[in-house]
Amino acid sequence: MTRSAGQAAPNPPKTDGRVPDFFIVGHHKSGTTALYEMLRRHPQVYMPDLKEPRFLAADLRSLVEPTGPSALPQTLDEYLALFDAARPDQRVGEASPSYLRSSTAAGAIADLQPGARIIAILREPASFVRSMHLHLVKERVESENDLRKAFAHEELMRQGKRVLRYSDHVRYVEQLSRYHAVFARDQVLVVIYDDYRRDNEGTVRAVRRFLDVDDTLPVEAMDVNTGVRVRSVRLDAAARVLDGGRGPVLGAVRTSVKALTPGRLRRDARAIRRRLVYGSPTPPDESFMAELRHRFKPEVVALSDYLERDLVKLWGYEDID
Repeated sequence: MTRSAGQAAPNPPKTDGRVPDFFIVGHHKSGTTALYEMLRRHPQVYMPDLKEPRFLAADLRSLVEPTGPSALPQTLDEYLALFDAARPDQRVGEASPSYLRSSTAAGAIADLQPGARIIAILREPASFVRSMHLHLVKERVESENDLRKAFAHEELMRQGKRVLRYSDHVRYVEQLSRYHAVFARDQVLVVIYDDYRRDNEGTVRAVRRFLDVDDTLPVEAMDVNTGVRVRSVRLDAAARVLDGGRGPVLGAVRTSVKALTPGRLRRDARAIRRRLVYGSPTPPDESFMAELRHRFKPEVVALSDYLERDLVKLWGYEDID
């Protein structure tokens, strides 16, 4: 269903619960978690403990949804229950970075809350891809430590659909257009990651003003989910089994490991992961980073025109052929 910008959904769903007023829609590895943490500390803002409900990205649920005890809300009632504790005077929001990549989330949000405010954070494509790769390796979604090789084999088939694990995230104009098709321009705030990093406090205050909450309260700067390098995928897997952490380990096996492994050994496993498995990211392969920038330059040029801001210069694409 296509609507003109700012046009209300014709039949908003009838709900008894509190509907979010704003959504942080993306991207991953672009400061969304830090923004979520800083906003939820504001007394006039309520955001649930579950950072990424992902409920409104129906087209991506089979790709990103965990199972078991960490399962995400499955029904609208379960989703809205996340916001039950909000006070009437608070702005209510949630942060699901997959909403920007999703082809259906913008319309679903507009159907649920036509007056929603949308916050999107965009990062220079090549550095985003590198950071995303580090994250996927750490989360054991990506098994290839070498970025060049991982990117070369990024195409997957999931439920008959062609998925590009990295490139699909960097279709910025297409992604923003979906939101501008159903929301007025003044309902969508686009934050450039470089501005956010350079002036964290100023950017957060601008977001507060966008949400119509007090922007004069102190801002506690935060930097969470910093990138790390996984030195050994096998050692990481072994330590996760001892730790009983997430990963493709059968629930019964994980439970047995917890029952048979002393707590001290599991704590030692965590220390092993921190000190031996993880390390500071190695310097980027500048040759491959240049290849990525060449690949993504048309998107950066288009985004510059779309936002009427020279991101070609800001992101260092002037000399990329």
